[in-house]
Amino acid sequence: MTPTAGRFGPYGGRYVPETLMAALEDLARVHDQALTDPVFQEELDHLLRTYAGRPTPLSDAPRLSERVGCRVLLKREDLAHTGAHKINNTLGQVLLARRMGKRRIIAETGAGQHGVATATACARFGLECVVYMGEEDMARQRLNVYRMRLLGADVVPVGSGTRTLKDATNEALRDWVTNVETTHYVIGSVVGPDPFPRMVRDFQRVIGREALAQAMERAGRLPSHVVACVGGGSNALGIFTAFLADPDVALVGVEAAGEGLETGRHAASLGAGRPGVLHGSLSYLLQ
Repeated sequence: MTPTAGRFGPYGGRYVPETLMAALEDLARVHDQALTDPVFQEELDHLLRTYAGRPTPLSDAPRLSERVGCRVLLKREDLAHTGAHKINNTLGQVLLARRMGKRRIIAETGAGQHGVATATACARFGLECVVYMGEEDMARQRLNVYRMRLLGADVVPVGSGTRTLKDATNEALRDWVTNVETTHYVIGSVVGPDPFPRMVRDFQRVIGREALAQAMERAGRLPSHVVACVGGGSNALGIFTAFLADPDVALVGVEAAGEGLETGRHAASLGAGRPGVLHGSLSYLLQ
């Protein structure tokens, strides 16, 4: 990656209105400073240990291992506080928001896990929280909507477009453009303009760091393969990053093929998409 350009190879970058450029520059500066600030890192590490419940265990899956013919170990991010890996990123970003003096937090969510994690981090620090969620997703994920509201978040229904995550992200970006001086946007996926993708990577890399150490302790060597589902990409990048330097470890991302790639009814943007700009960055898109 080239941090100054905010790109992963040709991808990433900042394709945003001029009104957001100063805020993105400021956010990138604060983030880069925080990464080398021992006080920030100590506070984040303390929260991850005592609040998020890290490290999460690496569990053997003996019956699955027997079925597939190799030893399978599961990195149990489902056992982190709030039930997913999302809390790693939201705690880090909310700490950054406090550094910048911003006490209003907005987020987008699809299945609701990122929304719950953002609401949880905001409740921990007494910050205002607004979560944008598509109406279709709200109907499917009523329990997570209830959890967010129970934590004090204002869950805003989005009725435009497909009424799902893409449209919730659009509305969150509009909010941020309007209220950028007082508001921090906590993006939960590896999307959006720089520095958001690398921020998500940096706060999620704890997954891979733990997994690598645990694999060495349990098996005495690195795994032959690291497999992760790829939707928004935060968990995949979080675990892959620790193994990128070792060519003997195969990194396998699994996308949703839906009714089959040949039908066009799928979500495999990396496997079947084309480069394009969406939500402020260059990536592979279904278009």
